[in-house]
Amino acid sequence: MTTWTIDGVREALAAKKVSARELAADFYKRIAERNPALNAYLMLSEERAYAQADRIDALVASGKPLPELAGVPIAIKDVISTKSVRTTCGSKILEHYVPPYDATAVERLEAAGAVILGKTNCDEFAMGSSNENSAYGPVRNPEATDRVPGGSSGGSAAAVAAGLAVASLGTDTGGSIRQPGSFCGIPAMMGSYGRVSRYGLIAFASSLDRIGPFATNARDVAATLKVIAGRDSNDSTSTTAPVPDYVTAMERPVKGMRVGIPKEYFGEGMDDGVRKKIEAGIELLKKMGCQLQEIHMAHTDYAIATYYIIATAEASSNLARYDGVRYGLRVDDSSLLAMYCKTRGAGFGAEVKRRIVLGTYVLSAGYYDAYYLKGQKVRALIAQDFRDAFTKVDVIVTPTSPVPAFKLGERTADPLQMYLADIYTVTGSLAGVPGMSVPCGKICGKLPVGLQIFGPAFGEASVLQLAHAFEQAGGASL
Repeated sequence: MTTWTIDGVREALAAKKVSARELAADFYKRIAERNPALNAYLMLSEERAYAQADRIDALVASGKPLPELAGVPIAIKDVISTKSVRTTCGSKILEHYVPPYDATAVERLEAAGAVILGKTNCDEFAMGSSNENSAYGPVRNPEATDRVPGGSSGGSAAAVAAGLAVASLGTDTGGSIRQPGSFCGIPAMMGSYGRVSRYGLIAFASSLDRIGPFATNARDVAATLKVIAGRDSNDSTSTTAPVPDYVTAMERPVKGMRVGIPKEYFGEGMDDGVRKKIEAGIELLKKMGCQLQEIHMAHTDYAIATYYIIATAEASSNLARYDGVRYGLRVDDSSLLAMYCKTRGAGFGAEVKRRIVLGTYVLSAGYYDAYYLKGQKVRALIAQDFRDAFTKVDVIVTPTSPVPAFKLGERTADPLQMYLADIYTVTGSLAGVPGMSVPCGKICGKLPVGLQIFGPAFGEASVLQLAHAFEQAGGASL
């Protein structure tokens, strides 16, 4: 099976070795063969994909210049709105919801020539660390099908890792891009908060949610991010900061780059195999000429508690709109209150209900100051830890996850153990900085390990620069 890249697709189209329609058809054939076992895709958008492929083929025939992502087959996480294509958020409450508009990120992908293949499975409303919370069944890890692909963007990660898309979009609230990237052995990037428009992203936690790409190499991650990044008048939180040419910037040498290693990320609870691979990755960075420096990030231990206070509070507020009145599932009853209760009871899964209850509690009278307000104060301290660190170093390197992909069902009965899978990713989410997971070898020959790289706010170029250099130096095969 050919492993396509963005450059490979463009070159093949320009040389007329393959048409965009033929390429889309080949990917749909792959999906038909592998998706029944993986459950990575929830629905396909063949009509839309072939119409876009035909537009690209017409461009090729006319001899006109091809756009950046011409003919590139891309998958979209099912919490990102797609016009006329069902968008369920992995939930029964939105089982039949068809958005009347595209998310800005999707619009920008298609404007750059991308072919949208379909929507990928995810934890319900992006709430989960294993992709076992989807109302439509779990996704399986292509590297080890008895294991989880990571969550919540497990379908997007699995689709790329299995060769069922060249790139994909996921979302990251507390690790939902980086952790699946780590578990599935592919590069995965969360840009700075505000770097990519959230317009059309169905909200989980609005101050944390971010859209970002998966691909098979750092260069394709950079090319995809460049297309979707930038100011959007539909999203007041999107930044006006200019978007660098990430693909060009990542070619700069990394010799002399100051790399911070926070000791707080190497404590108890880390799998020994993961530790050895990450230490080998750090040693490789040293051989590449990077200047390693131990740093101290004092408030790291409070990150999980802080995250699960703030994220659940925002989820409680955002999910109040699913009441059976405006859109989505409606379970009729003689009284309005009973209709609300039955609709939400039938429509939401156990994890979403758990987070709504937690969030409502921390926002309630008498507990707001003790939990939510205190959580926001600690969040500010965690963000300050990052700002202080970036006065001394250019990037920060940590493990992406303390463990490799765990077995399906292994943690579903213990929510705390599931939440702790995000222990190394939630810090960057709370601080608003960019983070990326890059492959750093495999344990037992089949379980991928991810090395996480953080950069300063809007410093995606530095993160991608180091990720690309690490990849070129053989980091994935450590």
